Amino acid sequence: MIRAITFDVGGVLIRTEDHTPRRRLEERLGLKMGEAEHIVYNSAAGLQAQLGEISAAQHWRQIQTRFGLSESGFAEFRRDFWGGDRLDMSLVAYVRRLRPRYRTAVISNAMDDLTDQLTAKYAIADAFDLIVGSAYEGIMKPDPAIYRRALSRLDCLPNEAVFIDDTLRNVDGARAVGLLAVHYTPGLDVPAALATLGVVAG
Repeated sequence: MIRAITFDVGGVLIRTEDHTPRRRLEERLGLKMGEAEHIVYNSAAGLQAQLGEISAAQHWRQIQTRFGLSESGFAEFRRDFWGGDRLDMSLVAYVRRLRPRYRTAVISNAMDDLTDQLTAKYAIADAFDLIVGSAYEGIMKPDPAIYRRALSRLDCLPNEAVFIDDTLRNVDGARAVGLLAVHYTPGLDVPAALATLGVVAG
C-alpha cells in the first residue's frame, strides 16, 4: 500500500515555462543559449553548492564577481534568470489534497536555500511533511542514499512510496532503490498518473 508521495521541485512543481528572460540575460552577457543555466546549476561551483560544499550565497557572489556585476546588475541577473519560472498551483493544490491520507515530501537537488525558497518565495513548504535537499544531505540524486534517507524519515518501505521527477536518471535511481516512480514530462497529468498506481487524493 502506498503511504508517501515524493516530488522533485525544479522541473515538476516549479518549471521554466518562459525562456525569454533567461535568453535576454544571456544575450546581455554574451553567453550562448543555455549557458546561464549551466553556470548556475551544472558548473563545478553549481554542483558544489548543490552538495552543500559552498553556500548558495557564496555561489551567487562568485557569479557576480565572474561577470563584474554591480549590486543592481546582480539583482537584474537573478531576476532575469528566474523570470520565466512558474509555480504549478494546480499541482500544489493536488499535493495538499493528498494529505493526511499520504505523507508528502520533496527530494530535490538544490542549494542550501531550498527551504527558505519554498517557505518565503513560494509559500508551499507547509504542503510537505518532509523536505530533503541535496545541500543539506551532502549527496545528490540519483545517489541511492538520498532516497533511503527520505524513506527512513517518512518511516516507509521503498514499495510504499512514489517519486516524481523530470530527470530520467533520477527516476531510474529511485526505481533502483525500490520506489515506484513517475517520469514527469511536459503536460503530464500527475493525478491521473498516480491514480494508475492506486493513489487517491482527498
